[in-house]
Amino acid sequence: MSSLIPKKIGNMTYKIEKDEVLGMRVPVIIYADDQLLEKMMTDRTIKQAVNVSTIPGILQNVVVLPDGHEGYGFPVGGVAAMDAEEGMISPGGVGYDINCGVRLLRTNLKEQDVRPKLKELVNDLFNSIPSGVGSKGAIRLSSSQLDEVLVKGVPWAIDNGYGTKDDAEVCEENGHMDKADPNKVSDRARKRGAPQLGSLGSGNHFLEIQKVAEIHDEEAAKRMGIEQGQVTILTHCGSRGFGHQICSDYLRISEQALKKYNISLPDRELACVPNSSEEGESYRKAMFAALNFAWSNRQMITHWTRKSFERVFKQSEADLGMNLVYDVSHNIAKVEKHTIDGKQKSVVVHRKGATRAFPANKEEVPKKYRDLGQPVFIPGSMGTGSWILLGQPNSMNLTFGSTAHGAGRTMSRTKARQNYTESQVRKFLSDKGIEVKALTRDGIVEETPQAYKDVDSIVNVSHELGIATKVAKLVPIGVIKG
Repeated sequence: MSSLIPKKIGNMTYKIEKDEVLGMRVPVIIYADDQLLEKMMTDRTIKQAVNVSTIPGILQNVVVLPDGHEGYGFPVGGVAAMDAEEGMISPGGVGYDINCGVRLLRTNLKEQDVRPKLKELVNDLFNSIPSGVGSKGAIRLSSSQLDEVLVKGVPWAIDNGYGTKDDAEVCEENGHMDKADPNKVSDRARKRGAPQLGSLGSGNHFLEIQKVAEIHDEEAAKRMGIEQGQVTILTHCGSRGFGHQICSDYLRISEQALKKYNISLPDRELACVPNSSEEGESYRKAMFAALNFAWSNRQMITHWTRKSFERVFKQSEADLGMNLVYDVSHNIAKVEKHTIDGKQKSVVVHRKGATRAFPANKEEVPKKYRDLGQPVFIPGSMGTGSWILLGQPNSMNLTFGSTAHGAGRTMSRTKARQNYTESQVRKFLSDKGIEVKALTRDGIVEETPQAYKDVDSIVNVSHELGIATKVAKLVPIGVIKG
């Protein structure tokens, strides 16, 4: 077990050397402060990262980001790059909530404009955006319409009146992945997904009305349309039951294929297939369909959010300045070019609970921000705050162009229910001036801020290492939970 104790090798940087006895093909690098590392040592985060390092075709090192915690097979807050030709693709390396992600809307409103109508606004948003386990969206899709969503992504939503072309231009991948194939998606996934488009879901998913509390990078904030005291809306959700089922289906397929490809793994949850195999191609095409579903889902929620604001403030979305700042994904696997051992190489980057954080002048960054760098959003727990960061060159050197994706849990949902009551959590939020509306009592208790790591310390690690740097801090004033 001693090889599982990380050694400090630099500022906020720890390493587990490659150990052939454990079957490690590459080392593990952990970016964290002492306290965050201590929390990782209390669960299987480090062991899981070591297990990931045994996957055939893995390159350079496994990365654990400061929000790292135990996940399914791969740790959440983990990044792994596989050789695109000889490496693997793993459904567990993307996770069950494919393209879970965050998008930020700005407004022209200030906190003093919103406070008098906050309760009305929270109620209107809660009533117009479905949430909760198994929640159904406000539209019914036929089988052929669902196929269109899966192939087109955000452009489908825009073509159907749920937003404008400007929205697509500030989404990762413009809200659309080519080569998504609905034929690679099971009937069960389709049945689960079809009724859920345009819904938040449950767990850590939310819609928050926030105010800009701190500005750290004036120029970047200005470019994003962000200013002190302004009201913004942050939405966090993914591909719902649709993506969950795709992950389940392809984990099973991958497990069954391990023998065929003579792959031996320390944990069945790491089940993977060669990236270029028939099974690998099928998973990618199904996963891309889930990416497109999730982007469309967030786009429709954005549309209904704008309509709520129009109703409550009796102004048009244009007058309210409700522009989309950006949309980031944090459960995704994509082929990207990265420098490995001094050479540019095509690699499959698995980001599981990790956000892309590309610097300026990368063609994947939308034109609007290309000379600035990619906006990054790191949501904290309800009642604490979230951050806007800016992707920096060091992300390409250290983390395959990635940073953290959130605060990361330190307490299980069961433990949260044992330790806190709904009235305690409501009082904590109310004392901070936060209006909350949730479908269930558990929806509030399980998401108590005390169940999460400190988002500020996670952001500090990213900032100090120059992976993605601070632009602005947002604090919640209204929260909608499933």
